[in-house]
Amino acid sequence: MISHQVLDQYEQDVTAYLAGRIPDDRFAGLRLLQGIYAQRQEGYCMVRTKLPGGRLDPLALDGFAAALERYSDHGHDVVHLTTRQDIQFHYVRLATTPALLRDLARYGITTREASGNTVRNITGCPLAGVCPREHVDIRPHLEATARHFLGHPLTRQLPRKFKISFAGCESDCAQGMTHDLAVIATRVDGAPGFRLLAFGGLGAKPFEALELDPFVPEARLLPAIEAVLALHHRHSDREKRSRARIKFLVERFGAERLQALYRDELAKRPDAPADTPRGAWRQADPQAPAADGGVVRRVMVQHQPGRVALPIAVRLGRLSARQLRGLAELLRAEGLDELRVTQDQNLLLPHLRQARLNRVRQALAALDLGDPVTGDNIVSCPGTVYCPLAITGSPHLATTLDGGRLDLRIRVNGCQNSCAQSDTGDLGLYGVAKRHHGRLVPSYVLQLGGDGTAGGGYGDDGPTVPAHRAQEASRRIIAAFEAERVGAERFRAWRRRQPAGRFDALLADLVEVTAAQVAALSADLGSDQAFAVATVGIGECAGAGIDHLALAEAEITYQRNSRYAFALRDDLGEADQCLASIVAAVGDALAREEVPAWPGFEPERTALEAAIAAGSADGDAHAALAAEVERWARATLARARATGGLLPAALAS
Repeated sequence: MISHQVLDQYEQDVTAYLAGRIPDDRFAGLRLLQGIYAQRQEGYCMVRTKLPGGRLDPLALDGFAAALERYSDHGHDVVHLTTRQDIQFHYVRLATTPALLRDLARYGITTREASGNTVRNITGCPLAGVCPREHVDIRPHLEATARHFLGHPLTRQLPRKFKISFAGCESDCAQGMTHDLAVIATRVDGAPGFRLLAFGGLGAKPFEALELDPFVPEARLLPAIEAVLALHHRHSDREKRSRARIKFLVERFGAERLQALYRDELAKRPDAPADTPRGAWRQADPQAPAADGGVVRRVMVQHQPGRVALPIAVRLGRLSARQLRGLAELLRAEGLDELRVTQDQNLLLPHLRQARLNRVRQALAALDLGDPVTGDNIVSCPGTVYCPLAITGSPHLATTLDGGRLDLRIRVNGCQNSCAQSDTGDLGLYGVAKRHHGRLVPSYVLQLGGDGTAGGGYGDDGPTVPAHRAQEASRRIIAAFEAERVGAERFRAWRRRQPAGRFDALLADLVEVTAAQVAALSADLGSDQAFAVATVGIGECAGAGIDHLALAEAEITYQRNSRYAFALRDDLGEADQCLASIVAAVGDALAREEVPAWPGFEPERTALEAAIAAGSADGDAHAALAAEVERWARATLARARATGGLLPAALAS
């Protein structure tokens, strides 16, 4: 999955940028494709890696430790686990990022397409391969999908980022409702396959994913995923970045029309190659315990006899180099080859021999790690500590919170983008600025009763309280739940039976701010400075701007594949339309990028258009014409980059 050609090109791009030969806006796109974000602190970057399904082996743990010690400046001595099951570095100098990426590659770690308008890190059920409830170990399918779309021409220039999750059973511990596309293993009339959900997403306007396809056989899974990506590529809004996620297509087309468009795209695609991994399907045990809200809080007995999965609590997802190396040594000592990052910023150690459980706990204690403790089920985004988009210092609030004796899931965001998935917490909070008596006060909107797994839904917005009162607000809500809970009632059910205005009344004195109280509330937690909302650095969650030449390259691949499918059905008329679309896309891209014309371009284009319009007598002749059109299109785009002084395209290999 790691191409040294890609790393060589990135190093050349960084050198050119630092020498002033590449402008900021164009370099941002190249940098983001390698997982390099601007950090809030000027002169530093955040570097995000890509770990499909959150999987780590001992070698990777060693690699993270070595890279942390070598490349993170400013006394920053931890990496951060994320809610997308990957790992981030902070305080990395841009000039050192090429060397960092090369060092990570030596340990089998890539950062490629961990950001930007691409398929982001693919997440999966934390208990994949070990849960008694699962129909199949989804990891082979997840990893095959990650490999297939890494560097895929269709996914290098999507309108916006695209997030995929995999779950091994209907419980959907991977929280599919929050994703652009969710793949959920199932059986229909005894036949094994997958249910697809699509068009979900968090952020300022959250959407719960809709069922797109109730059953996809294994052989059709990759084509089905590609069909959904094609919908995004062709129909999502490329001009309005705030509405470019695929979820907004629901408003534009409606569910029924989107399902028809998906079926049309799927019909164009042949089955996955014969060497695509197939799962070992098993008889699921639906009565076995499930992860609570998608997170593992206690030792889980695996379906493999004598083996257990041990959750490891990592406070706010922070791991030091000492802990990373210690975990690598522990895996080797136990003869294990896998540790997993989970969506709650913790770790899971699967396949542990039950007889070794106490010994492993002792080793973890020596690393200042251990089992989750009741009340510490808390996730936070980086907030204003690192993120240019954040409004409040969410980690400072998170360290003060406690989920109570019933271990509620608390999720804290520094803004409305929901990187900490506050919409899915029992209790969620996201940072806002609220004006009281003419002054801005750092505050949090409460979100109540979220659950991202099957049968759940997003939390409801509650009152907004100043940041300094958010701890007390959460304490009161949790205390009310503990006192009023009926039997084994979950927080979501309790919240839904509360009368209108219940939480407004419960927190009325915390919401109200008098003129005399403003001064004491006007500095954020962890800060002694007056609160202000400022744009610091570059907010890059939305990805880079549009590279029309790269977009044309993706269109070439899309139309080539569609032409092939039509040709297989002897529908040469539709196949001709695909070739015409390739020629038109190239011309449009050159015009939009204002690339100067060169002698020969117009005659070549006109000749191809005439050949396409004349039609082909048979499939062989059409295939030859298609090859010539694709050769011309790719050569023209390559020349356009050189002619226009543009940057090299992101490499596909």
